[in-house]
Amino acid sequence: MADREKSPKSGTARFSAEERAAMKERVRELKAEAAKADGEAEVLAAIAKMQEPDRAIAKKLHALIKAAAPALAPKTWYGMPAYTMDGNVICFFQNAGKFKARYQTLGFSDKAHLDDGAMWPNSYALLKLTATEEADITALVKKAVR
Repeated sequence: MADREKSPKSGTARFSAEERAAMKERVRELKAEAAKADGEAEVLAAIAKMQEPDRAIAKKLHALIKAAAPALAPKTWYGMPAYTMDGNVICFFQNAGKFKARYQTLGFSDKAHLDDGAMWPNSYALLKLTATEEADITALVKKAVR
């Protein structure tokens, strides 16, 4: 978002190429949802398009999330793998390549039950997944859907 430029005519911010692509992907997803597309297939296709190491982490996260919370339904959300309950996104994976970031991100929406006092994290940077991170992610996902 920091890469936004000002439009010469209106002086308002223009979206970056990556942001425009994500918005177009969201429109496509909404059309696919209306046509009752298979969310699992969409997520797997989105993961297959990723470059390494994003793809490996996304595959592992997909397996962890499905095992920890089978009630979550996979779907894509702005082109990213996401997991929903009752139509609400609970968590999602943003690959580093999507927005040219230096790390992948596991994010949780406000619908996730992660509240812990007056302040708590809802997004986690991922560089690799060891047994420790896998256990932490499993616990977070289980807590998010309680």
